[in-house]
Amino acid sequence: MLDAWETPGNAGSPNGAGDRAALLLASGRKAVADLIGAAPSEITFTSGATEANNLALAGVARALRACGSTRSRLIVSAIEHKSVLETAAALAGEGFEVVHAPVDAAGRLDLNAFADLADERLLLASVMLVNNETGAIQPVAEAAALTHRAGGFFHTDAAQAVGKIPVNVVELDVDYLSLSAHKCYGPMGVGALFRASSAPAPRPLLFGGRQESGIRPGTEPVALVAGFGAAATLALLELEDGARAVDDLLSTFLNRLAVRQLRHSRVANGHPTVPGGAAIRIPGVDGDALCAALAKTVAISTGSACTSGQLTTSHVLAAMGYSVEAAKQVVRVSFNRYLDRDCVILAADEFIAAAERCRLATGGVLQ
Repeated sequence: MLDAWETPGNAGSPNGAGDRAALLLASGRKAVADLIGAAPSEITFTSGATEANNLALAGVARALRACGSTRSRLIVSAIEHKSVLETAAALAGEGFEVVHAPVDAAGRLDLNAFADLADERLLLASVMLVNNETGAIQPVAEAAALTHRAGGFFHTDAAQAVGKIPVNVVELDVDYLSLSAHKCYGPMGVGALFRASSAPAPRPLLFGGRQESGIRPGTEPVALVAGFGAAATLALLELEDGARAVDDLLSTFLNRLAVRQLRHSRVANGHPTVPGGAAIRIPGVDGDALCAALAKTVAISTGSACTSGQLTTSHVLAAMGYSVEAAKQVVRVSFNRYLDRDCVILAADEFIAAAERCRLATGGVLQ
């Protein structure tokens, strides 16, 4: 990234600087494609997964309607990221029929209910690969198969999965897939949309030049793409060892909570989750208060960072059947490959002490 910034160039310019930028862009595109088992030509760079999700839903739905499709049903799971849910809501205002597929108590897509919704009216379905609040891995390959059997197209938001678990677009058999650089140790401000070569191109959301095959106009952020590519290359090399390392750190953290007798439970309730991440319920402790108490020493969170600060219950936990009170007691923790065991134990001790202070402050009962 620093090299790209020190020798700036526009990848579309017919000069030496432009040629260097074009090579960096091509290299980054190949690295991102390799990470998910795609061809470089199937990768469109965006500003992040939010824009990629908008392109995959609004861009594709409008393109198919313009081509004369009489189908109008869009299925999104009830636990999708807001960038999917809000885009779907906007499409409902354009006459598309939007239906929400339910999840079970562990936050996993209800495949039977999804199958009932996937009928001859289905145009496009979107189910995330890993939930951003619970970390629960979703049955995307199964949902994609049901969608294709009904004659629809399938999209998955894989922002929370890519670089953490193996992701292969051929094995998943998805038509579109969104990803974000900063979720796999890359820079913020760049993401990508995978579009299978056999899938229709989305209608652009922006208008301008012909960059990114005309799907996403605007001068490409060469340095950010270079960083995205470098992160993708490292993620592919360290995928197995990295997953094992962060899972060990998570186990260390949870074991410390148990040894120190802090009552807690995993929200995913035994369902497979992304390595190194967990949503934890601490009975009698307000999650926002706990985050605030730890803000200067330990970074944890409650709901999605994109909706933090809003005085609403997590739509993910609500879909799982959590009451408002129970949902407020849930916090998210995640561990990265640059942490060590001593750091995690220190964080756990800070976490426990803060939780006990918060419980006393709200009149909770100590047992």
